[in-house]
Amino acid sequence: MKSLQVSKGNSSVKNGYEAMTGQINVEYLKPDDEQGAALNIYGNSMSKLEINADGNIHIGGSKNFSTEILTHFENSWSHHDGNGDGFQDDPQVRQYNLQNRWFYKSGNYMLHAGIGFLNEERTSGQVAGSHHLAAETAPYRIRIGTDRYEGYMKHALILDPSRGTNIALIGNLSMHKQSADYGLKHYDVHEKNAYASLIFETNFATGHNLSAGLGLSHDYLRQNLTLAEGTAAPTGYGNRYPLLGNVERETTPGAYMQYTYSLGHRFVAMTGLRIDRSSVYGTFVTPRFHVKWMPADFLTLRLSAGKGYRSPHALAENNFLMASGRRLVIDELKQEKAWNYGASLSFLIPLQNKALKLNAEYYYTHFVNQTVVDYDTDPLTLRIGNLDGKSYSHTFQIDASYPFFRGFELTAAYRYNLVKETFGGRLLAKPLQSRYKGLLTASYKTPLGLWQFDATFALNGSGRMPTPYVSTDGTPSWAGHYRAYGQLSGQVTRYFRHFSVYLGGENLTNYKQKNPIMGYHDPWSQTFEPTMFTDRCKVPWSTLVFG
Repeated sequence: MKSLQVSKGNSSVKNGYEAMTGQINVEYLKPDDEQGAALNIYGNSMSKLEINADGNIHIGGSKNFSTEILTHFENSWSHHDGNGDGFQDDPQVRQYNLQNRWFYKSGNYMLHAGIGFLNEERTSGQVAGSHHLAAETAPYRIRIGTDRYEGYMKHALILDPSRGTNIALIGNLSMHKQSADYGLKHYDVHEKNAYASLIFETNFATGHNLSAGLGLSHDYLRQNLTLAEGTAAPTGYGNRYPLLGNVERETTPGAYMQYTYSLGHRFVAMTGLRIDRSSVYGTFVTPRFHVKWMPADFLTLRLSAGKGYRSPHALAENNFLMASGRRLVIDELKQEKAWNYGASLSFLIPLQNKALKLNAEYYYTHFVNQTVVDYDTDPLTLRIGNLDGKSYSHTFQIDASYPFFRGFELTAAYRYNLVKETFGGRLLAKPLQSRYKGLLTASYKTPLGLWQFDATFALNGSGRMPTPYVSTDGTPSWAGHYRAYGQLSGQVTRYFRHFSVYLGGENLTNYKQKNPIMGYHDPWSQTFEPTMFTDRCKVPWSTLVFG
């Protein structure tokens, strides 16, 4: 990756109607960047190995025709059971990831294109030979196999460089196949997606920009949930899960228009509107509005408001719930809808000949309709259904960074979340959601740039556990709140002319959960619950990393 762009709140209507609470854009290394190759090897004390390699070449010695290859491989060849409950602490993962990207430019025409492939195998569950495993009982295992294929292209034609007038055609095709086993349950899903967008943009006058476009997306989703072949399920086991064999299709054409007014870098206002028609949910309208105002060199104000929509897919998005022993109930889901409003202030304060960067932001999201995973209403049932009542979130964050002296910078951040949903007619805090988070990072690089030292402390706040219950067989309750915990990580890097070497540690405080899996003694029972935690949050053991 070359960089990340984070859009908080609602983003531009050019990016679609789905952004409710933000978007992240990953920018990869580009074929027309400076020629070169890079190799990164990473390993840790948990028996994990990662290899990343990339390289690009300018064909004919010109950046106007270039290509690159990006590769990733990782493998975890051992399993760990640090707390002795008979289950792996982390899954074993083997992944192959490959991308080939191309760039071509001739006059006012540009082409970006690429293909990608991913193959991954994840295994976890009960460790063979565990003392919790009853005689002649098969261990509870989880296996998830994934194959993904993707291709894209972008054609751009610059019509008038002086006014920034251009037209672009973007297309993307992807196919995602997954086969998963959770104990005796077998789930496979086959997803196909096609997307095309035609975009026109121009600066028709000084400070005035107009963007308009047409879009078309098609989604195909085939999924099955069955009991694994050749298995003898415990009594009533098969009745806990919906045995599906359905196909979902959705085609959505749409159009948008966006206008931007700017007074240099001091003031920018952007308003957009798009109309889409789904073959499943009908016609819907997406308004968005953004303002950036810089009244002084040290102060920037941003405001945003808009609506977002989303098409839910219950099992594809929540397949981890199939690891639970509880009965799973899925309602017919409606389209998700939400309004989002946000404001942020950025300060650049001179302090002792240096600049203190200070940011404060607040976002409020009001859900008109939402897909809700109900842990609370029935302790032996998980229900994925539609919102019946209120749901909202308030998020406040403040962060600051300051270079105390040459090469040393300190960054601190704090976020508070107030997230509530309606479960069974009761408005409750969303379970398993930390109410606050804290972050403190320190980085120091020596004057000659040969050594770099980094340390990070992350605080994860407490949150609500689902509603308590007491069963007739004495099954323990999961009442109350889980406690806050902190993690400390550090790294030392030594730079050489053409390479660098680093050594570090993750979770140096060695914080771990005592009882991460509820009902681990009997994974085939309805009270087996690995999808949430009891008294503490699950984090890995301390890990030594190097590369």
